[in-house]
Amino acid sequence: MQKLTARQEQILNLIRDAIQNTGFPPTRAEIATELGFRSANAAEEHLQALARKKVIELTPGTSRGIRLCESIQSRASEQVSAISSTPQLVLPLVGRVAAGSPMLSEEHIEASYNVDPSLFSTRPDYLLKVRGMSMRDVGILEGDLLAVKKTSHANNGQIVVARIGDEVTVKRYKKTGSLIELFPENPDYSVIKVETEDFALEGLAVGLLRSWN
Repeated sequence: MQKLTARQEQILNLIRDAIQNTGFPPTRAEIATELGFRSANAAEEHLQALARKKVIELTPGTSRGIRLCESIQSRASEQVSAISSTPQLVLPLVGRVAAGSPMLSEEHIEASYNVDPSLFSTRPDYLLKVRGMSMRDVGILEGDLLAVKKTSHANNGQIVVARIGDEVTVKRYKKTGSLIELFPENPDYSVIKVETEDFALEGLAVGLLRSWN
């Protein structure tokens, strides 16, 4: 890795902290606000410099499309390593879910992954393979592995795994009275509105991993 400037180190640490604390990278605007830049463009210039130094990867057209190259390499090496000094967390990977059946039914488990638990500020219970691009603008892309904490409660603004009837979806959650709204992070998709009786919360998104191939 090429030597980083003090400012680049500061931005890299900010990205690491955001991913560790929330499971997702910051937006350009959030970086600019945190570090006192006049505009998000200044943050973008530093991100491009970090990408040229192969410290991060940027996904064009997404506000949170930032990946830590070193984390990807570290996770890949953990996948092939026979010995690890850190106790590993074994997480089942959920594939497509059949209508009306529990998320963690045996028939839905495609594989299991050994994951370093320090990657998550909240311990997840399973990984869900992302289908579609409705959450693209927070960096959740087709084929990614979403780390999910199983729970029946969520706060407004959190990203959740929800069941609506026989369908399972990943969206940002908001509840007002008996009305639940599920917001995409892609303008090509519409807000989903449901009543509480048609809705079941499967879990909270607590992190994101790129699929290992």
